Amino acid sequence: MARRTIGPLELPVLTGPLSTSPPVSTSPLTGTRVTLRPFCPADVVLVQTAAQDPLIPLITSVPSTPGRTEALAYIERQHQRARSGEGWSFAIADAETGTGVGQIGLWPGQSLRRTGNPDTIGYWIGPEHRKRGYAGAALALLTEWAVTVQQMPRIELYIEPWNKGSWRAAENAGYTRDVLLPAWQKVGTQWRDMYRYAWTAGTALRTPEEAPRKTGPKIG
Repeated sequence: MARRTIGPLELPVLTGPLSTSPPVSTSPLTGTRVTLRPFCPADVVLVQTAAQDPLIPLITSVPSTPGRTEALAYIERQHQRARSGEGWSFAIADAETGTGVGQIGLWPGQSLRRTGNPDTIGYWIGPEHRKRGYAGAALALLTEWAVTVQQMPRIELYIEPWNKGSWRAAENAGYTRDVLLPAWQKVGTQWRDMYRYAWTAGTALRTPEEAPRKTGPKIG
């Protein structure tokens, strides 16, 4: 079986929320299932499709209208994340075809900014690309980079209980659910409950092929 490669990225190490590091070229993170790469103009259709999803624009900066201008502006915002010190945003692409299928971002908090905010990862998959293992593969790949390159000891995810696809992806990547947080995050106009998932140093990460199959009763 082919192994993931996790070579160094040509990205600035964040020094604070107002880092002025110039933009640099980004070497993709390549796995057996997905590649994490910078967004490009070819991803406009992916962003336009995501804009029509009922949830994605509520919890991300994906525009709520599917215009080409708005999609290109979204892509440009992703390129500015590292420069501003906000984090790293990648397009999730199919490793074989290079087609963009979603987005994943690493948002550093306590480990790099010395704040009380956790280090977190967020992700979305375009509606037509779901249930193919992309999210779990991307999460495992980015977590590995966060652990080995950025030396983050703990990473957290916040997922609504109904969003089975998202929390199954987290579990498949080796994350553990540790608590239900009532009315934790505002989504649109409503405060929503969230499962908190966490990965901590020393926990094994799994590739999608290694993830256990669910045979018990459905949860959530």
